[in-house]
Amino acid sequence: MKKLAVIVGLAATLIASSAAAMTVQEFLTTAAGIPRNPTALLRSDTRRLMNEVKDGFSTLRAEQDAARRAGRSPRTCMPEKVSMNATDLLARFNAIPAARRNMSVTDALREWMIERYPCPR
Repeated sequence: MKKLAVIVGLAATLIASSAAAMTVQEFLTTAAGIPRNPTALLRSDTRRLMNEVKDGFSTLRAEQDAARRAGRSPRTCMPEKVSMNATDLLARFNAIPAARRNMSVTDALREWMIERYPCPR
């Protein structure tokens, strides 16, 4: 019985975490509704988008570090500090064809960082 409860709990966690992943289209739609002025930082939508990007970069950094620890070449070789602004990010996401905007923000960031910071082979 305990095993079943653990399996159900794990499945629920996986479903909840995959459902929480924001798509690029959702990101762009939300961003379009945020005014471009100093009060934007006070909005919960702005914080949600900033957290989505922050979490995406945390995931990429963890993947990069895990690959190095395992002795594999990571997919990205991002520097310790990656600088970008909202304009660059929105331009990059808007450049993604509409048919592909169902990918997660993390996946879009991964593609961008692989292109921007490739690892030497």
